[in-house]
Amino acid sequence: MKIDRQLGILSILLQTESATAPYLSEIFEVSRRTINRDIEDLCKAGIPIVTRQGKNGGISIIDGYKIDKTMLTQGEMQDIIVGLRGLDSVNGTNRYGQLMEKLSTGSSDFFVGNQSVLIDLSSWYKDSLAPKIEIIRSAIEQHREMAFLYYAPNGESQRIIEPYYLIFRWSSWYVWGWCKSRRDYRLFKLNRMDKVYLSENYYSERIAPFPDLKDERIFSGGIKVKAVFEADCKWRLVEEFGPNCFREQNDGTLLFQADYTNKENLLTWLLTFRDKAELLEPKAIREELRQSILQMKKKYDNTMDSKGGI
Repeated sequence: MKIDRQLGILSILLQTESATAPYLSEIFEVSRRTINRDIEDLCKAGIPIVTRQGKNGGISIIDGYKIDKTMLTQGEMQDIIVGLRGLDSVNGTNRYGQLMEKLSTGSSDFFVGNQSVLIDLSSWYKDSLAPKIEIIRSAIEQHREMAFLYYAPNGESQRIIEPYYLIFRWSSWYVWGWCKSRRDYRLFKLNRMDKVYLSENYYSERIAPFPDLKDERIFSGGIKVKAVFEADCKWRLVEEFGPNCFREQNDGTLLFQADYTNKENLLTWLLTFRDKAELLEPKAIREELRQSILQMKKKYDNTMDSKGGI
């Protein structure tokens, strides 16, 4: 990708006296014209790059911009490597690992040593996520619209968007873009997208606002939950809500209190505890859960009767 290549070019220029366009072209396996465009983009971004013609010519960053050949400490570079390797875990490729190998030539001090932090962003849906991520990245880079079928709580709909940001948040992947049908910016969860494809239509880039990803903005809360859990549910409550979400009672049960965002998600979550949880409040949702349990019992009773059971 373009940004990966430009990061690589910048790293090489920060660690060497100069480099030639043919050399960079060979390293990154692109044409000299592409390298020249990358250099122009870096200059526009404020990097003071100079080019010299002739026998001892080449591309370099002016001396005053260098700090002992690099702007990054070894620790900072190691953090970058950790992040890039995490992206490899998403794509199921070794693209960023190969980039690091290319950059390691002549600058091994930055790429050796123990890696104490490992990030794996892959998921159970890696086979379906990786192609979507590649399409979205291509659409953003090329300024092309993308289309997909989107499944939401109120039903599915066909969407066409101008994508601007690919986001990993709340343990899931999202794309933020201008939705043509809603005439506004929207956040779409990749796992709810199907039949994703890159459109032939290009779009003029907007000054897109960065999405407000504060938890209270997306997950507004509003449902005051009080429930009692059996003692052996403690590990799950701690994992999902932290150790301060419950109070241990005299009989060993756990009185749980928290704000919840979505009623349907709350009901589904409680049912995963089967008979080890009892919802106390809100009363209205407690009654709705009770009715659901009765309907479930009725369905299972009917199934047993139809199969000659009890």
